[in-house]
Amino acid sequence: MPILTTTIGAYPKPDYVPIPDWFQQESTTAEDPTRALDEYTGDSEAELEKLLDRGTLEVVREQVGLGIDVPTDGEVRRENYIHYNCRNMKGFNFSRLTRKSMRDGQWLVSVPTIDQRVEAGGEFLVRDWQIAQSATDRPVKITLPGPLTIMDSTFDACYNDDKRLAADLAQALNREILRLTDKGCTWIQVDEPIFARKVEDALAYGIENLERCFQNVPDQVNRSVHICCGYPDRIDSVDYLKAPPDSYTRLAPALDDAAIDAVSIEDAHHPNDLSLLELFSRKTIILGVVGIARSRIETVEEITLRLQEALHHIDSNRLMASPDCGLGMLNKNQVKAKLTNMVQAAGACGD
Repeated sequence: MPILTTTIGAYPKPDYVPIPDWFQQESTTAEDPTRALDEYTGDSEAELEKLLDRGTLEVVREQVGLGIDVPTDGEVRRENYIHYNCRNMKGFNFSRLTRKSMRDGQWLVSVPTIDQRVEAGGEFLVRDWQIAQSATDRPVKITLPGPLTIMDSTFDACYNDDKRLAADLAQALNREILRLTDKGCTWIQVDEPIFARKVEDALAYGIENLERCFQNVPDQVNRSVHICCGYPDRIDSVDYLKAPPDSYTRLAPALDDAAIDAVSIEDAHHPNDLSLLELFSRKTIILGVVGIARSRIETVEEITLRLQEALHHIDSNRLMASPDCGLGMLNKNQVKAKLTNMVQAAGACGD
């Protein structure tokens, strides 16, 4: 069998979608990445929904057409993959913004303030998934930011207790995840890139709350966590300070014991010592084999070689191929070329 392929989250939005990703904009977004969807368009709510539905169907069909086994919804509706979810939970004040240094001091941005207890709001991701799933008979994966990552991208003016805040966030996320699984979604991914930057916090209470996000999820649902080492603010930014790659080694034993099914890690930007994969005896590893912030197109041959090297350390039925992270920074031609080569390489490893 060939190695299965998936994407991680964001996908280039069609030109007619009026909501740009935060990193596609100029300084206004660096100052305020929290702008509401209706600030990007003069369309009516019904017109906006039609455009977002159309864009979602297009990007799912495109991924399937390129051969991706488990596509995502492309996060077409999200102006910011973290704050989109926060808007739909209780406790986040988007009218009260607080300046905050993020990602080891590389960004200074205005973030929403948590000024009351965090709780689940109304159902919101179910329709996103249903529209995306209607485009294909392949399972569509839905993504959510995890508790530690939400905490890093917001300002706490209520709890003054990180562990309690993380637990409430996990409970709210779990409510939405169960709504998804109740309607038939079978692939759920929680994004926790902050695990790689704050390993001690991840080990102390992050992984526990990752498990809480998936509490009572049915056995047939694939539960994955995505942990990349950082997302630059522009393409081909060679000096961007990523999290240390040894974070994966430090996290691996606890993640392998966690009540999840798969761990998604990057390998294209910063290649790992692939003996790392031997630390995972139970989990499927979703290995990033194409870069998401560089314009160079990886060849089929080099992707195949990397996957073959990985297979010296992990069984093929526990290895999936993916990009390092979301694909929103790349243009459509770059994405098509990278994914086409990745799918060919994954297929070649099953021959």
